[in-house]
Amino acid sequence: MTEYRELAENEICRELFRQFIRRQNVTDCWRKIDGIWMVKSDPFVDDWTEEDYQTLVFCLKRTVATGGFVLAAFCDNALKGFASVEPERFGRAHDYMDLSSIHVSRDMRGQGIGRILFKAAAEWAEKKGARKLYISAHSAVESQAFYRAMGCVETLEYQQEHVDKEPFDCQLEYSLPGAEG
Repeated sequence: MTEYRELAENEICRELFRQFIRRQNVTDCWRKIDGIWMVKSDPFVDDWTEEDYQTLVFCLKRTVATGGFVLAAFCDNALKGFASVEPERFGRAHDYMDLSSIHVSRDMRGQGIGRILFKAAAEWAEKKGARKLYISAHSAVESQAFYRAMGCVETLEYQQEHVDKEPFDCQLEYSLPGAEG
């Protein structure tokens, strides 16, 4: 049984990720070429280094410390998924909030954890006054299939900081249910 709960800043440490498997074997990715999205072969293994884990711990702690949202999924007391939303609103109308991370451990993918984390992040952002989630999303076909299934589309407002940091990511948005109309 999977349990979900918000994390406190003091819970976020390297040890939390001891049984978390980030690894993703990527074969095909979405690429925007001359303004048209297409699938291209780009095989690689995506995994986190120790430095990546340290950066993740720092960023998640900062998210909580600044009033953001970090929700974790645990199975048998082991972290198996997490999502984070930054507290600041941005965009021309200040209607976006950044879904800064959402990851599910390789051994638990396909079991609905990502969907629950995504919906909880969206509900939190909506309660904080956002109208849309902004997602700088991995371009792997499998990752994009998840976001499309959740209802994400290409964003209307690209956030340059994300584009510069991850130029191959797909920049997406998700309209929050209460924001319609």
